Amino acid sequence: MSPSYLYLGNDITVHTDNLIGIFDIERVTVNRDVNEYLRVEQKSGRIYYVSLDLPKSFAVTDERVYITNVSVATLKKRKNRIA
Repeated sequence: MSPSYLYLGNDITVHTDNLIGIFDIERVTVNRDVNEYLRVEQKSGRIYYVSLDLPKSFAVTDERVYITNVSVATLKKRKNRIA
């Protein structure tokens, strides 16, 4: 089976085997634990901003957190097409 990659925008792709989850920024950042997790990841230099546009979601991989302006619904559709 060939490797599968998910396109996050702006020429950024991640290997789907490394993908832990895709989350809606507006829904999950109201949670204190999520905010703390993102703060720690930011401080550790593991957050990558795919776009400078208004963020809609973030994708967590085993190495990095990608903040993107692509919606969760769009990312899930892309992932389902390659699955």
